[in-house]
Amino acid sequence: MNLYSVLYDGSSGGVRSETVEPPAFFGDLGLDQVIEAITFTKKNYDLKPFFYTPLTNADAIYYRHEVMRDLESETLLASINSFAEKMIIVRRYLGLVAKLDFRNHIEGWHLEAVLIYCDAVRSLAHDLSQADLRSRGLLAFRAFVNEYIASNGFLALAAEATALKADLSAVRYCVTIKEGTVKVRKYEGEADYSTDVERTFERFKQGAVKDYRLTLDTRSGMNHIEAQILECVARLYPDLFARLHDFYTRHGEFLDETIRAFDREIQFYVAYLEFIARLKRAGLKFCYPQITTRKEVYDYEGFDVALAYRLLQERMPVVCNDFYLQGKERVFVVSGPNQGGKTTFARTFGQLHYLASIGCPVPGREARLFLYDRLYTQFEKEEDIKNLRGKLEDDLMRIHAALEQATPNSILVMNEIFSSTTLSDAVFLSKKIMERILELDCLCVWVTFVDELASYSEKTVSMVSTIVPENTALRTFKIVRKPADGLAYALSIAEKYHVTYPQIKERIKP
Repeated sequence: MNLYSVLYDGSSGGVRSETVEPPAFFGDLGLDQVIEAITFTKKNYDLKPFFYTPLTNADAIYYRHEVMRDLESETLLASINSFAEKMIIVRRYLGLVAKLDFRNHIEGWHLEAVLIYCDAVRSLAHDLSQADLRSRGLLAFRAFVNEYIASNGFLALAAEATALKADLSAVRYCVTIKEGTVKVRKYEGEADYSTDVERTFERFKQGAVKDYRLTLDTRSGMNHIEAQILECVARLYPDLFARLHDFYTRHGEFLDETIRAFDREIQFYVAYLEFIARLKRAGLKFCYPQITTRKEVYDYEGFDVALAYRLLQERMPVVCNDFYLQGKERVFVVSGPNQGGKTTFARTFGQLHYLASIGCPVPGREARLFLYDRLYTQFEKEEDIKNLRGKLEDDLMRIHAALEQATPNSILVMNEIFSSTTLSDAVFLSKKIMERILELDCLCVWVTFVDELASYSEKTVSMVSTIVPENTALRTFKIVRKPADGLAYALSIAEKYHVTYPQIKERIKP
């Protein structure tokens, strides 16, 4: 474990999963879209593994909360971004070094990378010393970086790099090109005639003229002629270039591993805070949830992050919902009109718990969420002709596998299963599955057309999507606690899209 990690505290074990595979439920919950949007501008940091790896204890989650709260300071966040920009340049220069062909050129860009690195670390140490830090992660890192910049190794690196850069900058030489021959010699105080030439031809200048001077693109490296000229300069100043070569040899790997890790890890927080800032500006709320091992959970003014992000881009309003479980309640049974927000509510419940498990602020004004061990989703899948199973059999096998692995500390999110069979079969199978869920005593959200499940047990809570009373075709997308009423209002949807029987008959009339 990295002692000064800003992502992992001691109790989390410092596990760093580098898998590139998201959890199986990401697609069902829309979390794949969310993480893609969060990390889109940070691709060079490879942050997805951090977002794919939930934490296993509450203290590790609170550890991240503390860092998030510190970074809500605009001043501190600006300092972190300044450090990141300098480190991007360092990595760019080191990437250039790996591609160059000529030794002196390689060693020169390596020196530039060292100088920017030393400046970045010193500036970060200064800014952290001015910040009012409260988090264990950043306090420990501040102590480390202060010790690091005061160490003999860093002081020697910075001093040697600065002196070497100054001496190289003082080098002057002359290049004489004649009849295909290039000669290089030391500068001996010769006059610079460029000013005299410009003054002489000034009288012929008529208005704005095109500038024919060429700016060399350092990213393209040196050609063989430039490299030979530089080699000649190195021969004129052998001691100085010997120092450059020795510096490169001794400091080829100059990046401190803790600094390197911090540079990447801190972007987990920066990326998430930048993402939710866009949602906050639209008036949506985020909070730091309480993490509990009790099953009395709640969230007020929560919403589906993936849907909210898309709706804001389309300049459409976002509807928030509340939920809570108390006492023996364990299962939300969500019913009501079609296209009323039931699936969105189920996704929201899963998203909230997952985002809480990776130590991030969650949608809502106030929340208390469960520290689960596993999260399972059962959403309708298209029939797969390759497995030679029917849709109902496939659904049953997936549900059976989940219930076999689930524990009392698991969360299940199920959406409209058994729509491929008869109502009587759906009721029978749903009741059997509900028995198993209640026996496990795990948390569950179940979107269903089987209203009987809503009042199945004292552990089940009926939630219903609502409509505008004056117009049954309009949905409020609010999900409220109330008894299931068995009304799907499918006819109003058919009328909206002009697919009722009379409308279809009218359209196909010869």
